[in-house]
Amino acid sequence: MDLLYDHLVRARATGAVFARTVAKPPWGLRLGGSIQLAVHTVVRGRGWLWLDTPDSAVELFPGTVTLVRGGPDHYIGHEPGADCLEPPEFRARHAKAVPVDDPNATVFLCGAYQFSGDVASGLLGALPPIMTLSAAVDDPLRDVITLLSRELVHTEPAQQIVLDRLLDLLLVLAIRSDFRRSATAPRWYRASADPRLSAALQAVHESAAHPWTVPELAAISGLSRAAFARAFRDALGQAPMQYLTEWRMTLARDHLRTGDLSSARIADAIGYGSPFAFAAAFRRHHGAPPGTWRERERAAAASRILVHGSGNATTGLDE
Repeated sequence: MDLLYDHLVRARATGAVFARTVAKPPWGLRLGGSIQLAVHTVVRGRGWLWLDTPDSAVELFPGTVTLVRGGPDHYIGHEPGADCLEPPEFRARHAKAVPVDDPNATVFLCGAYQFSGDVASGLLGALPPIMTLSAAVDDPLRDVITLLSRELVHTEPAQQIVLDRLLDLLLVLAIRSDFRRSATAPRWYRASADPRLSAALQAVHESAAHPWTVPELAAISGLSRAAFARAFRDALGQAPMQYLTEWRMTLARDHLRTGDLSSARIADAIGYGSPFAFAAAFRRHHGAPPGTWRERERAAAASRILVHGSGNATTGLDE
């Protein structure tokens, strides 16, 4: 296991293709910021994508993939500043079939990912608002884009499964590519490449319940206690035991949100001797006991659903 794998698995990302569109100019689509991560690729033709102002529009063309992080609404059109419709209006306007080989038509795919919990929030928060990827000839990302484009040319049996898997690959390759070259990649990602720290970080993530100590983690790293603590703080901005506690609390919050474990089992899973010890530690970090915190989160989630809807329902484009 590596740390990126661990974060992606715990983020529980689910891919859902919600629109494959063939449109002739003029066309424009507005997509809400409640989509946590949107994926756009043009199979044929051209398009433009922007956030607040058309002046910042980026071009969409075959061979590239653009990811948009949730937050502000974003817009896609045949030209920057095109009149953009809400999804239901867009579908109605472009319901009439347009031949894929029409030289004036743009064929494009919009996908959406939903994530769960704080591990996912950390991953998404490290991405730029808009990320456009254009793969080199020998980059596996290019192969995925090519397969995705080919799959979308015709409707085939079990196509949804194929598209979901390709979007999964696309997401992993895109995040890996961005983190590898980005100065704003998460500290844990950069530290995981440090041979002085990688083994200790992996041990913490593989077994958060273990009663780790600084000397034990230093021994795993082959460093003295002082050298390990200093290298760890320099790389991650916090002491090893603080990092361990923060990671345990992150896992606890995700378990509380999903309701998959009782407080006793959460305590056991993240290294607290009893539900009482876990509750005391959680209260110190969050100002409320686990049960109260969970009810507040559920109430807030229910309120968001009432206001914005959830999942693909917010897009209005699900097929």
